[in-house]
Amino acid sequence: MSSTPGAARQGILSLALKDKAQLYNAYMPFLKNGGIFVPTPKRYMLGDEVFLLVTLPESGERLPVAGKVVWVTPVGAQGNRPAGIGVQFPETPEGEALKGRIEALLAGSLSADRATHTM
Repeated sequence: MSSTPGAARQGILSLALKDKAQLYNAYMPFLKNGGIFVPTPKRYMLGDEVFLLVTLPESGERLPVAGKVVWVTPVGAQGNRPAGIGVQFPETPEGEALKGRIEALLAGSLSADRATHTM
C-alpha cells in the first residue's frame, strides 16, 4: 500500500440529523450543488473523496451520496466550532435528490441569519 503525498483519502461517513435545527446548522447552501458539514475528529484534506450515508429528520432512510471535501474545521478551531468537514454534493441524481430533500425540509429558514457550523 503506497502513501503518495496529496493522494485523496477515501472514507465512509454516517450522519444522522435528529431535527431541523441540526440540519440547518449542517447544511451548506452556499456551495454549488449544496453540501453538508459532517462533524468528525478525523483529518481530511481539501479534495478528498468521501461517501456519506445521511439520515434526515423525520426519516429513517439512509441516503447515500458521494462527495468532495471542500471545507475543513480542525480540532480546536476558534469560537468552539465543532471539528469536521464540509462535503460538497456532486452534480448527480443522488446529489440533486439529497439537496432537494434538505431544502424542502428547511423551506423558509434558508435565508435566516442564524450562525451555522460553517458560517
